[in-house]
Amino acid sequence: MTGPTDKPSDDATWREIVANYGERVLGPEDDARVTEQQTEPDPRPPELAPRPEAMDVSAEERFVPPPPPPRPRPPKDRLAAWLGVFVSPVILLLATVFRISLPTPVAWLLIGGFLGGFGYLVAQMPRGPRDPFDDGAVL
Repeated sequence: MTGPTDKPSDDATWREIVANYGERVLGPEDDARVTEQQTEPDPRPPELAPRPEAMDVSAEERFVPPPPPPRPRPPKDRLAAWLGVFVSPVILLLATVFRISLPTPVAWLLIGGFLGGFGYLVAQMPRGPRDPFDDGAVL
């Protein structure tokens, strides 16, 4: 149980902590400890330690990867299906937002384009299971 006599010692301890907080002058025992820490060998194995010749690589010696090959073009039927999936809803949404009245056959054609494109893409998906040892990496 703490009593009123413990309070001055707690205040003295607190004042000592506050007085020693921050930067302080290093004494001789601190200097010896700092030099001991500086003379310790590098704990990493030699193959993981940075090599000086690897550190100063000029800009001409750096590896620059070749430009990537051009993206392949999808077949025309698949491109039309993707356009139906993405463009039809955008046209219908813009017509609704800007209150443009589309003729009924055009609206049904856009809806059919979306459903037809989606159905075609689903039908073209591979049916069989993938190779279980194929992780997708291409070298």
